[in-house]
Amino acid sequence: MKRSEINKALRDMEEMAKACGFALPPFCHFTPEEWKKTGHDYDEIRDNMLGWDITDFGMGDFDKVGFSLITLRNGNVNMEKYTKPYAEKLLYIKEGQSAAMHFHWTKMEDIINRGGGNVLIRVYESTSDGEFADTDVTVHSDGREYKVAAGTQVKLCPGESITIYPGLYHDFELEPGTGPVLLGEVSMCNDDNGDNRFYLPAGRFPEIEEDEPPYRLLCNEYPAAE
Repeated sequence: MKRSEINKALRDMEEMAKACGFALPPFCHFTPEEWKKTGHDYDEIRDNMLGWDITDFGMGDFDKVGFSLITLRNGNVNMEKYTKPYAEKLLYIKEGQSAAMHFHWTKMEDIINRGGGNVLIRVYESTSDGEFADTDVTVHSDGREYKVAAGTQVKLCPGESITIYPGLYHDFELEPGTGPVLLGEVSMCNDDNGDNRFYLPAGRFPEIEEDEPPYRLLCNEYPAAE
């Protein structure tokens, strides 16, 4: 991705959060110059990769497969000093974008429509060899439990949520014509390095072409504290 595309995506997400009345924590507003001056008192952000993020799942087509996100809080399964067993993210998805099909080995999460249009969450149970199971899926959504056929897209309107259990394949896209969506994710501790199982091979961070200065640093770009 070009840095200019990333900068626009982050600005768009900022505007969406503002429109939905979701105030971001102070570190989300740090400029690249301010990050150079931060000391070890911000190591939790560096170590746990909190803050701005972009993924295109390594597919190089962000406008179709990918989205912008912010990790607001998280523990760390590899560092004993961070004992939080939970995580929270915001995701911004514009029309035409989608997330790659995947499940989590350990993490349970709630995906919440925080505002905007409607999101469609496709669900499959997984088999022991990582394929789609041809069995009904039990959906847990805002206190309601019901069953749907394998591959059903569960629609979440603003304010609605779905619980994703370990081993449950899921992807998501927007209902056409309803507009962009701000999604919330409340989950167990997040480990992107070891807890994701993608149905098709996928990457994590995009390669960046530096065609203009960064508007915000991404969570994998922070300079070390002096």
